[in-house]
Amino acid sequence: MLTELKVPERLLLGPGPANVDPRVLRAMATPVIGHLDPAFIRVMDETIQYLRQVWRTQNRLTVPLSATGSGGMEAVMVNLLEPGDEVVVGICGLFGQRMADVAARAGARVRTVEAPWGRPLDPEQFEKALRERPAKVVAFVHGETSTGVLQPVEPIVEIARRYGALVVADCVTSLGSVPVEVDRWGLDAAYSCSQKGLGAPPGMAPVTFSERALEVIRSRKTKVQSWYLDLNLLMGYWSGETVTERVYHHTAPIAMIYALREALRIVLEEGLENRWERIRRVHEAFVAGIEAMGLEMLVEKPYRLAPLNTVKVPPGVDAAAVQRRLLEMDIEIAGGFGPLKGQIWRIGLMGYNAQPKNVFTVLSALEMALREQGYPVSPGLGPAAAAAALKG
Repeated sequence: MLTELKVPERLLLGPGPANVDPRVLRAMATPVIGHLDPAFIRVMDETIQYLRQVWRTQNRLTVPLSATGSGGMEAVMVNLLEPGDEVVVGICGLFGQRMADVAARAGARVRTVEAPWGRPLDPEQFEKALRERPAKVVAFVHGETSTGVLQPVEPIVEIARRYGALVVADCVTSLGSVPVEVDRWGLDAAYSCSQKGLGAPPGMAPVTFSERALEVIRSRKTKVQSWYLDLNLLMGYWSGETVTERVYHHTAPIAMIYALREALRIVLEEGLENRWERIRRVHEAFVAGIEAMGLEMLVEKPYRLAPLNTVKVPPGVDAAAVQRRLLEMDIEIAGGFGPLKGQIWRIGLMGYNAQPKNVFTVLSALEMALREQGYPVSPGLGPAAAAAALKG
């Protein structure tokens, strides 16, 4: 007999996806209509309007691609870069490495500036690289998912602009959770995902491009290497002035766009500043609890990415065993990549999940799992410190 799909209900406190607001799940159950139906075109237009507000931009080319965040990364790189173009990529974690890889696959000549995992990039390294040889694009990760580092943006943008480079930022783990100011900062292109700070399921990749970047895309000498991600083609579907001007490109994921529209509506209903403040308060309460338990954060305080907390694994503790123990309690957290494998836990408090009750839940579960491995921590110490921080 074929059985009905059943999966466990988990508290998703890893790097994403996060749990989804029930209002978003209800929106996904809205009747499916055609992807060129005038009613759906209106939904598309509303989604674009909401995205511009969340990105803090007036960019005309601001759309959600039918892809994950990695698809957004690839779309930005393959549209802006042509074979032989120079690009400087900042690497301080896995996703900076991925940006460099994608740029190289687009035929670009890639140079990197690097920092140890867990520390931010030094803007002066970009200055040095551009002084040696100009570049068409400077790219970096705003919120590095593999390390929990929040990169200061404006110093890098100022340097890149002085040397005439386009500026690209990976905002996969920052958009909707911490300030992202595309126009004020002067970013030329940025991309994100739907399943983290925005609070929808995975499957959409919001991207935005400045007029300067749009001109580069329109004046390419070669075709974009990906037909599916070619923004010269996608613009005809997403950006027609009227319904009759829309040009078929692909069948859009109707239910996912419903979900993203509702998630963006919820973000704007709360207010961006209020949302950023909520996530900051929850993050600081979590850190207070962690430190009360005798644990340490990986990243120095000024550079911590509030929606994604990276906690050092104490000596003698099996990181993977703690993750398995929490999963038995239906709580998902994640471990480290690469040089940080086995050395950190990545604990996300983003979007719908950035609530005090989830801080208390995960701290209590961590205490139990650590005590079972012989780590000395008094029951209730972490949650009590978190509660005090929230009151303060």
